[in-house]
Amino acid sequence: MIEFFLNGQHRRLAAAPDTSVLELLRGPLAQRGTKEGCASGDCGACTVAIARPDGDGSFAYRTLNACITPAHQLQGTHLVTVDGLARGDALHPAQSSMVACHGSQCGFCTPGIVMSLFALHEQQRALPHQVLDNHRLEAALGGNLCRCTGYRPIRDAALSMGERSDTRPPWAEDPTLERAVRDLSPAVAVEDQSGYLTPTTLAELTTAMQRHPEARLVAGATDLWLEVTQRLAQFETLIDLRQVEELRQLEEVADGWWVGAAVTYREWEPLLKTHYPAFAHLLTRLGSAQIRNRATVGGNIANASPIGDTPPVLLTLDARVRLAGPDGMRELPLDAFFLDYKQTALAPGECIAAIFLPRPGDGHEQRVWKLSKRREDDISTLLGAFRWRLQEGVLQDVRVAYGGMAAIPLRVRAVEAALEGKAPDEQAFAAARRALQQSLTPMSDARGSRDYRATAAANLLERWRLTLARAELDEPTQEVTLDAYAH
Repeated sequence: MIEFFLNGQHRRLAAAPDTSVLELLRGPLAQRGTKEGCASGDCGACTVAIARPDGDGSFAYRTLNACITPAHQLQGTHLVTVDGLARGDALHPAQSSMVACHGSQCGFCTPGIVMSLFALHEQQRALPHQVLDNHRLEAALGGNLCRCTGYRPIRDAALSMGERSDTRPPWAEDPTLERAVRDLSPAVAVEDQSGYLTPTTLAELTTAMQRHPEARLVAGATDLWLEVTQRLAQFETLIDLRQVEELRQLEEVADGWWVGAAVTYREWEPLLKTHYPAFAHLLTRLGSAQIRNRATVGGNIANASPIGDTPPVLLTLDARVRLAGPDGMRELPLDAFFLDYKQTALAPGECIAAIFLPRPGDGHEQRVWKLSKRREDDISTLLGAFRWRLQEGVLQDVRVAYGGMAAIPLRVRAVEAALEGKAPDEQAFAAARRALQQSLTPMSDARGSRDYRATAAANLLERWRLTLARAELDEPTQEVTLDAYAH
């Protein structure tokens, strides 16, 4: 059974383990304002918002894609849909602004856009002095596609919400709602009869994995659920990682941080902004706000995709992974984790427990460049990550890694060797490009040909050289913005 609140109303019902939030809404809950568009978390038509009590006591509404979110993860939350925003005939500012600015034509995408604006409006209410700049606006709406109006009237609607009457739905003024949600258990029984297991400790998790070797692990579900929506897979048993306390921790130690495998990108971002700003900026190119609110660090690594965005960056940082299994814990360098396409060093019954992010050393610098067909909410064609230290005019501690160039994300040690201890001049980088060409045979797929990837990867090395040259001349550079994308 799943117990939660929907637009202020208590709900309790059963669902199969592979039921999505969207199926639950449009089926037994009869809330059909939320639409199915792409069924893959790309278009945002199905956007809804949920709030759950966080460990820091906050109760903020975050957007998500209902089409790829397991219904069982509604347990212990308050779910808000477009059906629950108005107060009688009085529209919420997110709705009235869209009307006033002519932000809708066919209307199919409109419910999802309204819900993204709702979450943005809630953030503005909580932080009224925070400026709604282009960066925040793009982050809020980057996961919503519209094929009719274009985006100017939608942006106008977002910017004018503060000018509208701040009409709130009845549930928003119910002083007992937040306490009622907090009183719900965040997890159902570990051995739930529905086939959806929710362990709350690492010991319970490893036991559940031993008892159910056929089960799939699920955290954010932003990739796993595509097997349901695109391949029509049926999951009889799922083990949810989101309530496992040890996997939700972000622990600081003397030489870095252990990031729990179920920590989301949104939760990880403040740490990266402080210590690895180029890495943090990459997150703005990784999926959408709906995806970043749910996708996890451990999932991006365990998925072992050759075009995953975070593994190449983590490889340049000498990251490590901690694996948990029936025989206890073990650690290994991240570059020993990836074996072949979609194959990893995980043994049967093991899962990723945490990822170690070393503290940046003095003088270390980093650049990350992602090439994709769209700037927002798109999969990488190629990603290059570079880290180094420049000491007395020569490169030290050089790390170079690529995604999208081979069956696995990998460090290119031959390129590192060609640059280590060398001045960052044209001769050294010419040798590095030759080493790259000799080391890798890029793949071809729908996103880019082998020749394109080989040329682009070499050009990223040249871009790095030019960045260093500008820095030496004390010229301004835009390289850290990570805005490169292919046409």
